[in-house]
Amino acid sequence: MDAIIVTIFSIVIMIGLGYVLKRIDFLSEKDIDPFNKIVMYILMPCMIFHAIYNADLSSLSQLSVLPLIILLSSFATGIISYLILKRLNLDDKKLWSVLVTVMIANTAFMGYPVNLGIFGQSGFLRAIFCDIATLCIFLLLSFVLILKFGGTIKTAVRKIALFPPLWAVISGIIFNLLNIPIGGVLENTINYLGQGAIPLIMITLGLSIDFSALSRNKSMIFFTSIMKLLFFPLAAFLIATQLGLVDLQYKVSIIEAAMPSGMLSLLLAISYNLDYEMTSDCILINTVISLITLPIIIVLL
Repeated sequence: MDAIIVTIFSIVIMIGLGYVLKRIDFLSEKDIDPFNKIVMYILMPCMIFHAIYNADLSSLSQLSVLPLIILLSSFATGIISYLILKRLNLDDKKLWSVLVTVMIANTAFMGYPVNLGIFGQSGFLRAIFCDIATLCIFLLLSFVLILKFGGTIKTAVRKIALFPPLWAVISGIIFNLLNIPIGGVLENTINYLGQGAIPLIMITLGLSIDFSALSRNKSMIFFTSIMKLLFFPLAAFLIATQLGLVDLQYKVSIIEAAMPSGMLSLLLAISYNLDYEMTSDCILINTVISLITLPIIIVLL
């Protein structure tokens, strides 16, 4: 319990710091993009590689079931949401703006620090494998949106193929299993860079908070919050229970499913000219709400 309280409060303080720095004009929303690039292309890949490189991968077969739980939970959430939204007669762009929001979880930016703080490196390793499912969902939705709204499959494949965290996972597994040494200097450098990921992620999330979004798209913000923060983890709970998962595997899979909508949703909305303002509003508000729902779900586990 102590670890849960400490982790959640630490995250809230770091997010709050980002929000305060924006309010006093020390930083601004213009800083979000460069901060995200630093995290995505440098800090997070280092964090992932170092964790996998030093992990015990003897249970790789057990770890491989974690992406399946996130995938199935995402599909279940997407299908139910699609059926409900169709009855509301939304136009296709709004409908898919909502679907990408409820189907993609923030398994990395929020999932990594939460699981690392509560469960240590073992939890972090399992969070990384859950995040593999998020990358697969992103790629699948890219293909669907290409068929629906136009674009090229080559572009979608390039985006995922050049995604640095994916290569951090692949290279970490290869270097670990083949026992390839990287030397003390390089390992320390990678470790130091990786340690900067979580604080910068949290501060960036704080910079992105905009409470004025509550006055826009109220109904869709409510809908996406219910589906992403309640239905998605409920689906994961049912699937994990059915598969007989226990202990850390069980807890991490459900916690990762309970994460708010991921920023990859916004990337899809912008790339395929959906209603990205609505997508952005939904992501921001359910991220704030998740600071309440996540601790409750974690305690219940």
